[in-house]
Amino acid sequence: MAAEIQPKALTRKPILLQRVEGSQDVVNMAVIVPKEEGVISVSEDRTVRVWLKRDNGQYWPSIYHTMPSPCSCMSFNPETRRLSIGLDNGTISEFILSEDYNKMSPVKNYQAHQSRVTMVLFVLEMEWLLSTGQDKHFTWHCSESGQRLGGYRTNSGPSGLQFDVDTRHVFVGDHSGQVTILKLEQETCSLVTTIKGHTGGVTALCWDPVHRVLFSGSSDHSVIMWDIGGRKGTAIELQGHNDKVQALSYAPHTRQLISCGGDGGIVVWNMDVQRQETPEWLDSDSCQKCDQPFFWNFKQMWDSKKIGLRQHHCRKCGKAVCGKCSSKRSSIPLMGFEFEVRVCDSCHQSITDEEILHSAWHVAAPFHDVLSWILMFHHGCFPLIFFKPLPSILESILCNFP
Repeated sequence: MAAEIQPKALTRKPILLQRVEGSQDVVNMAVIVPKEEGVISVSEDRTVRVWLKRDNGQYWPSIYHTMPSPCSCMSFNPETRRLSIGLDNGTISEFILSEDYNKMSPVKNYQAHQSRVTMVLFVLEMEWLLSTGQDKHFTWHCSESGQRLGGYRTNSGPSGLQFDVDTRHVFVGDHSGQVTILKLEQETCSLVTTIKGHTGGVTALCWDPVHRVLFSGSSDHSVIMWDIGGRKGTAIELQGHNDKVQALSYAPHTRQLISCGGDGGIVVWNMDVQRQETPEWLDSDSCQKCDQPFFWNFKQMWDSKKIGLRQHHCRKCGKAVCGKCSSKRSSIPLMGFEFEVRVCDSCHQSITDEEILHSAWHVAAPFHDVLSWILMFHHGCFPLIFFKPLPSILESILCNFP
């Protein structure tokens, strides 16, 4: 007997605590200043602003600095208070913030790219500054000398950047949906491999250095968990959004992955559960359950005097089936399907209660609230959102929202 599908993804509403207003154009990135009740933002209006929370609970700018070009991205290291800002003209400008966060002192400029810098990442352990640009290049510099150490040209525009300190591997996601893995030495760069599982461009990358797992979000609405450390090629697909994945953040202490989508939803995935890899879709000219021919199988249609059927695939077993043999739907959270998906009738009967217990919960808000948040970003202000069960959700939104 088929399991009755009753559990639903837990839906909660985030609380809007504060809006920080002042920028005259799109805020491209904002990061939290740890332990300082502060936020750093960079904007298309060419400004860098440090906002500190005052005694009255309001955020006011303690630093207002104008750059020579629109600010596209940044990387902030709270340990050294080093702020690296990527610009639209391809330059990366580096500053040191004072202890009271009331002054920023220029250190050096890097002529890193020929066009807009898309991602920048400072690695304190190596004293390296990694970056990608719209010129389809990945580059890295020595932050002590300012010298360019090397680079690599990608096939498509880079859209995600992560680095593993222990192995010195770089992960570069691009608009083609591919992730390029590079190995960096002091002055050499070598291609390790490329991985591709998305049908749309990569929009965000997140790295878990402890379990050696890479997460990639895409415009195809999915998140893929790549088991890099296991070296078995395991890739688990997570389906929890109805629109493109905008941002990813990972809380290593709780093993929770947070994904933000263009549908206005925020999904918190429990990655501390055993998940099953989604099967590859099998090819067949006829239904692998009832043997009815598919509509392109002219010979079998002629021989059997039957009209060809449309092909579908069971998300649980991957078999090619007709609509009649796959009339059921089910969520399969252990395989990453938080929404109900097509399964064949026999797989539907075999699904257990344990398999449909959700391993993710959704933070949702009314559509008009989500829309207002997006508009506020694009009109020069951004909301501070805090949800008590998971404080890191704030960082995921502010650090990565495009």
